[in-house]
Amino acid sequence: MTPRLLLFPTLTRAIRAALTGILLALACLTPAFAQLNVSVTEGHRRPMPIAIADFSGPHGSSIAGAVRDNLARSGLFQVQNPDSFLQRDMDVNVAPRFADWRITKTEALVVGRGGVNAGRLRVEFRLWDVYGESQMLGLEFATTDENWRRIAHKVSDAIYRRLTGEVGYFDSRVVFVAESGSRTNRVKRLAVMDQDGANPSYLTDGTEQVLNPRFNAQGQQIVYSALTDRGIKLWVVDIETGRKEAVAIPGNMAFAPRFTPDGQSIIFSADRDGDVDVFIKSLRTGKLTQLTRNPAIDTSPDMSPDGSQIIFTSDRGGGTQIYGMNADGSGARRLTFGEGRYSTAVWSPKGDLIAFTRQLGGQFQIGVMAADGSNLKILAEAYLVEGPTWSPNGRVIMFQREGGPGQSPSLWTVDVSGTNLRKSPWSAPGSDPGWSATLP
Repeated sequence: MTPRLLLFPTLTRAIRAALTGILLALACLTPAFAQLNVSVTEGHRRPMPIAIADFSGPHGSSIAGAVRDNLARSGLFQVQNPDSFLQRDMDVNVAPRFADWRITKTEALVVGRGGVNAGRLRVEFRLWDVYGESQMLGLEFATTDENWRRIAHKVSDAIYRRLTGEVGYFDSRVVFVAESGSRTNRVKRLAVMDQDGANPSYLTDGTEQVLNPRFNAQGQQIVYSALTDRGIKLWVVDIETGRKEAVAIPGNMAFAPRFTPDGQSIIFSADRDGDVDVFIKSLRTGKLTQLTRNPAIDTSPDMSPDGSQIIFTSDRGGGTQIYGMNADGSGARRLTFGEGRYSTAVWSPKGDLIAFTRQLGGQFQIGVMAADGSNLKILAEAYLVEGPTWSPNGRVIMFQREGGPGQSPSLWTVDVSGTNLRKSPWSAPGSDPGWSATLP
């Protein structure tokens, strides 16, 4: 789904040709050089007022609605109510009446249209700077008709990047454990959905209890644990084909698997001879390497994006804390020293932060810290919160939450600044989320 840059069509052919190179460059500039931008610093933020008009053509209102929902959930935009629009039925090829939009204090405006050409749905849109009275971005996407929602996510990502300077995260998926039934007879199925809760599908039938699903870097495979009558086993499933393969493990109990950044290996913890340690296994050669050798419990490993470091949870110091080590298992060191019990540490996509769960004073917390364990910050707290996972751009964290005893788990998100805490659009019980990279 390669985007095509759109130029303002009312210009003459000669002028358009002369300006094409300039506009291509301007479309890629970060907001530091643009008239209009959204601040994404951790201090006070004013959401930008933005209007997304219903697109004309096939799926037009649905595409615009999905874009509105995406941008609103980010917390960085104040999405205007379409009922407040003074100008309607706009043409994507004609500049809007900017004065009408300034009356409603709109700063950015999106206009688009769709059409079918050669059996494919083509959607074009333009992003306008209302006060600057200029086009900031114009792109076109094409796909199959039934895939219109992905176009909405691509449009959302393009707008987000143009106005914030950060890569978007809307065209991505979440794998999680969909839960149903009573607490004494819980059914747990492996499920995948779009990041906005749409297009859910189930990869297991509920006959096995699934745990800890995680994507590979390409977003095409998922590794997870499954509780069986013979222990806890590891499986890798291909989303497109549904093919599932068992991963041979040492002993009968393996926990918290994750792909390495290159997708060629799986790092996990396993109980061998009564001792829980961290292992890495090559999916290509089958080679198994033990990375920790300690009488304590070492679990929940995660490898840094550059493949050089591993973080894990261990009680080798007495209480449960987060430790780091080199990728070959050398140089183990303790990263957290605060009160409480720390667990489920996970690297951010940029490798600069680590998200974690902390249990303290009868409550659970989701927090982040620097890669060396400094600058700890708590983002969310409740009766039970755990299992953080990062959005592809490292801006948002998703986790599971239970509000009180006996309540079903649900999926929530929070901005890395600690703002914009909200429930995921997935309304049914869910746990153990794992966020994919943006889709190709």
